[in-house]
Amino acid sequence: MASTTTGRRALIFHGYGATPEDHWFGWLAQRLEDDGIPVTAPALPDPLSPDPVAWEDAVRTALGTPDAGTIVVAHSLGCLAVLRALGSLAGPWRLGTLALVAGFLDPLPALPELDGFIADGAPVDRLAVAGLAEHLDRLVVLRSDRDEFVPTTHTDRLAALLGTEPQVVEGAGHFLADDGVTEAPAIHDAVRSSRL
Repeated sequence: MASTTTGRRALIFHGYGATPEDHWFGWLAQRLEDDGIPVTAPALPDPLSPDPVAWEDAVRTALGTPDAGTIVVAHSLGCLAVLRALGSLAGPWRLGTLALVAGFLDPLPALPELDGFIADGAPVDRLAVAGLAEHLDRLVVLRSDRDEFVPTTHTDRLAALLGTEPQVVEGAGHFLADDGVTEAPAIHDAVRSSRL
């Protein structure tokens, strides 16, 4: 294992129905640890029946006060929880890198059971999302060319509101192990390129 890079830390937030051990999360955590970046991958509460307030609180607790050495990677519903937590931060703050994978703000036709989470949490409106970019040193939004759960237009809209273009990873589906995605070199490369 590489020595720890001073001032750097990474957090990986899973999505709906997942745990920190699923999909590519463990692989990415190990790569970042090998790069000398300590990683935390918190288990968000009740992932099969998520509560928006509980998820936002859990993200905010794990995140603390971010700084230029902080890297946040979130997947799917975890992106929404992260955006809500960041939007609730008071006072001046900075985030070194934010990587959103298959993120969205709008209801998902394929997952109507998440409508309550999407609608009932803290509102994430156009101005709130756009204002986040001012606090970010690096922003990466990734999506697949075809995602059965999150329409690509949803991720494209999120990227546009954040003032960026999404990176498209061909054949990645929803970035799930069931899609064959157990490693995430595109995400690792995006995070590595943000070194201080």
